[in-house]
Amino acid sequence: MNSSFHRVLSLATVLAFLALWSWAALMIGNKVILPTVGEVAELIFHPNEDLLSMGSLITNIVVSLFRVLLGYIVAVLVAIPLGIAMGYYVSVHTMFGDFLNLFRPIPPLAWVPLVMAWFGIASFADLFGVDRGPWFVYLNNFKYSMIFIIFIGAFYPVLTSSIHGVRNVNRVFIDTARVLGAGEFDIFRKILLPAALPSMVNGMRIGLGVAWMCLVSAEMLPGSISGVGYLITHAYTMASTDIVVAGMFSIGLTGALMDWLFRRIERRCFSWQRLAR
Repeated sequence: MNSSFHRVLSLATVLAFLALWSWAALMIGNKVILPTVGEVAELIFHPNEDLLSMGSLITNIVVSLFRVLLGYIVAVLVAIPLGIAMGYYVSVHTMFGDFLNLFRPIPPLAWVPLVMAWFGIASFADLFGVDRGPWFVYLNNFKYSMIFIIFIGAFYPVLTSSIHGVRNVNRVFIDTARVLGAGEFDIFRKILLPAALPSMVNGMRIGLGVAWMCLVSAEMLPGSISGVGYLITHAYTMASTDIVVAGMFSIGLTGALMDWLFRRIERRCFSWQRLAR
């Protein structure tokens, strides 16, 4: 099948979903239970309009995006070096493996009570000593508790994929490089990292998706006054289901766009993997 057929098939699925949604909304006849496609589309196609005096949809998306990226970047910076070390050195894996596996099954939402006890509503505004003015408004949006929840969600997929990528590097290449006089840094730079990168990037892609899923939980924490998650929660209390659905779609669209970018990077940078199979 060619790519055009695939695109038509994908579009047909979307149109069928929209048709089913329109029919269900018409049958129910209650926009609090299920708003129409047109009502949700009106919000999505006018993202700059103020919603419930909580700012526009695009403003809340940008705030949420920065929160997700901040927690996600911290998770990547911690998980990748640790994963490489655990995958390459048996002693490091022995030291941290069982300990980290104790926390792996705990869902990020279960951390909320403990995180609130640790951080409360402290934010980056407290870190930089800003207590008023426009910078306070921006920095106060980034609570430690929110960043931690997003960090936990993204950390384990990136860590696991990094360990898996390093452990699956062909040891023959590493041993041959040592015999030929290569140092540990050269082995890491020229053999280990290039061979493990596809698995790491895949783990980063999965971790970003999980980080977005943790977003709503993070933005429901006390002290949050912005973000798509908070907008959804507040709109629900106001029985504005159209805003709830529009917020859900905005999270989905933003996450799908970022996932598409990761897939583009994978195809462009690691096309040799498909040839090697």
